[in-house]
Amino acid sequence: MTGEPAETGPPTRENPIGSEARNAPLVEGAQVAVELRGVTARYATSRESPLVDASLAVRPGDLVSVLGPNGAGKSTLLRVLAGMLVPSAGQAFLFGRPIEGMDRRTIARKVAVVSQSEQVAFSFSVRDVIMMGRAPHQEGWMRSSAEDRRIVDEAVVRCDLVALADRAVGELSGGEQKRVAIARALAQEPRVLLLDEPAAFLDVKHQLALFDLLRQEVESHGLACVVVMHDLNMAAQYASRVVLAKSGRLIASGSIDDVMTYARLRETFDCDLYVGKNELNGSRFFLPMRARKESASDS
Repeated sequence: MTGEPAETGPPTRENPIGSEARNAPLVEGAQVAVELRGVTARYATSRESPLVDASLAVRPGDLVSVLGPNGAGKSTLLRVLAGMLVPSAGQAFLFGRPIEGMDRRTIARKVAVVSQSEQVAFSFSVRDVIMMGRAPHQEGWMRSSAEDRRIVDEAVVRCDLVALADRAVGELSGGEQKRVAIARALAQEPRVLLLDEPAAFLDVKHQLALFDLLRQEVESHGLACVVVMHDLNMAAQYASRVVLAKSGRLIASGSIDDVMTYARLRETFDCDLYVGKNELNGSRFFLPMRARKESASDS
């Protein structure tokens, strides 16, 4: 006995490793949590491919920041990693298993997503919305257990929502609603956390609190975390690895020192950025620079 699930039929595109193997329990000890191999993806409404030949491996304990201009394919990359968009070429994997063909409940027990624009359940309370994150772990009647309530209470505290817990989500500001979405994702107890612009609408204090929390979750619980963001300075302080995207392609991936250089950022964003070093904590910082206009004295 090898412990490997037996296949029940020949591999096909719809069932690349056999139905039993595809739906077998995922091995969390696998070296890679989520992976793209040569993925090209497009939407049914477009002939263009917003993601082209993308390869990326994210391991437990990684906090990977994906940076790039608008239209670079960052959000599409997250959708493929979450199993929400099937690649037109290449494959996506979750703990060593092809995501394509997995049922949504199986994926939801391992992967939590915080989208750029969340569908807000305005009439529900903050606590009720966070409890929705427990749905993949509950039985058909969706009855919450004492364990569910404990996990939700912890998420409320961790996301600084205690004073808002009983208020209707529709009464909250955009930043507060974003914190509710993140708390719901944490209540899901995922092994992979995918976030698209999670700091949008948050004030500086809560931006720092959010990334402190993400860093803590990654380090203490071995989460694999992929964050799409625009804030280069936050990425430099918190990411363990950075990916640069442009025109649907991943053009660089590696450490902050190797990737977040003047030349690479200039290539990615088509503008000049001053790259400095913070003397207080040693992290890099970035300042956008106005294009220099020639004056009459320059000619």
